[in-house]
Amino acid sequence: MSTDQSPPSHWRTPRRSLFLKYFVTLLIAVVAPLLLGATSEAWFGYRAQRAALNELLQAESRSAAERIQTFIDGIRDQLGWVVQLPWMAGDEERHRIDALRLLRQVTAISSITLVDGMDRERAFISRQDVNRIGLGASMASDPAVKGAHASKVWFGPVRYEHDSEPYMTIAVAGNRAAAGIVIADINLKLIQEVIAAIKIGETGHAFVIDDSGRLIAHPDISQVLRGNAASEGFGSLRAAVAAANGAAVVTSDADGRSAIATSARTAGVDWTVIAQQPVAEAFAPIRAALWRSLALLVVGTLFAISLAWWLARRMSGPIRQLEEGVQRIGAGQFEHRIEMTSGDELEHLANRFNDMAAELAVSKEKSERINRLKRFLAPQVAELVEDRGNQGLLDGQRREVVAIFGDLRGFTAFSAQADPETIMGVLSEYYTALGSVITRHQATLTGFAGDGLMVLVNAPIECDEPATRGVRLAIDMQSAVQSLIISWRGAGHKIGFGVGAAMGPATVGTVGYEGRIDYTAIGSVINVASRLCGLAVDAQILLDPVLAEAVRKSFVVDSVGERTIKGYDRPMRVFSVS
Repeated sequence: MSTDQSPPSHWRTPRRSLFLKYFVTLLIAVVAPLLLGATSEAWFGYRAQRAALNELLQAESRSAAERIQTFIDGIRDQLGWVVQLPWMAGDEERHRIDALRLLRQVTAISSITLVDGMDRERAFISRQDVNRIGLGASMASDPAVKGAHASKVWFGPVRYEHDSEPYMTIAVAGNRAAAGIVIADINLKLIQEVIAAIKIGETGHAFVIDDSGRLIAHPDISQVLRGNAASEGFGSLRAAVAAANGAAVVTSDADGRSAIATSARTAGVDWTVIAQQPVAEAFAPIRAALWRSLALLVVGTLFAISLAWWLARRMSGPIRQLEEGVQRIGAGQFEHRIEMTSGDELEHLANRFNDMAAELAVSKEKSERINRLKRFLAPQVAELVEDRGNQGLLDGQRREVVAIFGDLRGFTAFSAQADPETIMGVLSEYYTALGSVITRHQATLTGFAGDGLMVLVNAPIECDEPATRGVRLAIDMQSAVQSLIISWRGAGHKIGFGVGAAMGPATVGTVGYEGRIDYTAIGSVINVASRLCGLAVDAQILLDPVLAEAVRKSFVVDSVGERTIKGYDRPMRVFSVS
């Protein structure tokens, strides 16, 4: 067999370069830790910054809420001093003076209304309107009066005077019913000082809204002076912050920009203080850290590329040399040797490849010899001949053999009518079944002849009791084919199988020419077995007298009478195996 073969296509065209594999692997080995470190730093940095922002915004909002609560409580306490004494005849002047003193002390109060114990107006003192002194109309139905009677202190809703400035009404009832009630209008612009003092970062701030979404205080006073128009954008912000239950949440501010915010409630007036900071400013430290990590990642990647390129080139060169050697050895060029002087494990591997190539060359020669033998010997017999190292077993010699012929009955008529595919299918099943039986009995198949075949027992390897083994082989051959005949006849094919066997001396050996050689036998025993096969009907095994006498003790052998054998002068007694 020629060793000059082309390598397989999957060897000629590698799917991926060795250099690329090592380059990518080494690059990933360096870049992956850098990327993982940058990612973890960004993640944990974000969480830490988020926690710090949450704590800062909560502290600022709570502080503002407490200061606003203190502002409201101070006004409430100041109003309480006005209703300490009951109303007496002629007390209007004293109450007027008390109200004026309170207006001077608390600049947030714009007007004060004093109501006596009978819920009638007794005085109205204002910074802008005309003052009224004396017995006035009943205020029993006024919400402020009702609220003060119910809970001593009543806080009215926020309203906008002239749709710009925020005001709120506070009503405080005296400790005794006769002391009456004081009602004050509070200008909430002064809360601006509390809110303006809150600075969160560069542009972060706080503001106050009530439960209806009205803006009460904001660092930008112009926002508050816009009244209801400015309050429209704060309702959704308040809802988003309230849903976070006090935690900082990233949402959109009143202007639609992304911000992080949290809130705190003022207990007395049910206002909400919201502290917020733009997201871009809040997470600026994280972005700076990410840029540093990115710069480190770029530098590390460039270094990794250089290192991976250098190492991959040093590794891929010898490996490519090994790969090329393996391709040539795999293509059958076992004389090829890989020359490598790297002085490391790769050189040792190359030497092992060279040893393997030498062993493969020997194995190939042996395999070719066995394959030639398997053309006419059972596989195990062929290997036995090869293992013994005795090719002389195949040389011409005289040997006592059992010759067995098998032939299909009615095959000629069948092949004349059937299509080629059906004919070849029948023959394939037929020879597959017989080949399995012959191999199992370690017999020698000398060749096929159309629908017939010739098998030898006791040549070239001698065996014990060749007669018994030959008849048993004939029986198994008949049994194997008869199982096929059942299915063939079911398909409408009228085919049978007859077997003839004879025992005697024959000349055995190989014949042929270079590239084609067969193992065969020559002698009268071969002719007798062939003629007996021709006489056998379907399912019948015919034996010559010599073979019948040799197996009479092991099998039931019946005489079928004398038959004329072509090429012989006298009739021969023929036997069948039951």
